[in-house]
Amino acid sequence: MFWKILGVVALIWIALALVGVLVKGLFWILAVSAVVFGVYLLVKAFSDSDSNDVTRV
Repeated sequence: MFWKILGVVALIWIALALVGVLVKGLFWILAVSAVVFGVYLLVKAFSDSDSNDVTRV
């Protein structure tokens, strides 16, 4: 019984370590993509070509 509990604890520990690495990597991808999207919106806001904007009447 002890070895089963120890095995389950080891599996949970490994799974949490893998999830931690994935979240750490995905956080930086999310941060970089948010900056790129923000720059895109700024460029689009300051550009003068409003002909492609279908929301303006």
